[in-house]
Amino acid sequence: MSNLKEFIEWLKITWNFELFHLGKNPFTTKTFLLLFISFFLLFYISSKIKKILVSKVFPRYDLDIGVSQSIATIVRYLLIIIGLIIIFQTTGIDLSALGLLVGALGVGIGFGLQNITNNFISGIIILFERPIKVGDRIEIDNLAGNIVEISARATTIITNDNIAVIVPNSDFINSRVINWSHNNKDVRLNFPVGVSYKEDPARISKLLLEVADNNSGVLDSPEPYVLFEAFGDSSLNFVLQVWTSGYIDRPNILKSELYYEIFAKFKENNVEIPFPQRDIHLKSGFEKKISNIEN
Repeated sequence: MSNLKEFIEWLKITWNFELFHLGKNPFTTKTFLLLFISFFLLFYISSKIKKILVSKVFPRYDLDIGVSQSIATIVRYLLIIIGLIIIFQTTGIDLSALGLLVGALGVGIGFGLQNITNNFISGIIILFERPIKVGDRIEIDNLAGNIVEISARATTIITNDNIAVIVPNSDFINSRVINWSHNNKDVRLNFPVGVSYKEDPARISKLLLEVADNNSGVLDSPEPYVLFEAFGDSSLNFVLQVWTSGYIDRPNILKSELYYEIFAKFKENNVEIPFPQRDIHLKSGFEKKISNIEN
């Protein structure tokens, strides 16, 4: 029985053991554990609420996935800020005593945390202005892929090779970004085609449009169009312009499909696909010089 009392007494002493003073209030082991548990629950619950909003609540209102992600992330940030204030007040921590900590943090930001702060602020700007959002197809610095997550510090992009690339948020604010799906998912792709000078341009245009109309990945509206681009050195140059929404993240697949079909269509209709040719003209007297050398 005495051992139990000693253990309970030890727990009381340990529970109320003073680690240091924060302002006028002592910072005890109890305060530390309560803060740790509270922070864990706050971040865990806010994360769960974000997932519920994105997966169950917002889909009922037919919101775009990018808009849903942005709103849910902002809600999570607000919950974390409100929760931190409540936690500090309920645990008895003097917020005025944190002034020194904030000052030290400011010095740290000045020396080594500029990039982290810049990326965090950039993330907030992205969430509010939404120049990019989850689900968008983007290109930045020769990197192309789909945005799958926008966090406080960085944005995750999945490439066509299923490789996840983590890009700092500040890059999207300070660099030029090509957003293929900012307004909608319909994009126009251009596929150059060259044929022999012996071919009829009107006939080539008709064959190319037939190929486009027979491909399920090409949209009927806007309609495909064949642009007569130029009289090339060895060929008549056309550009098949098509609109698609299903191949926005894999344009090379549609390019391959159309070129396979174009080749088969041209072969079926005996259309000649030329290759670069050069004519060599020998100057007069060149043959005489060669014969003199041989003699």
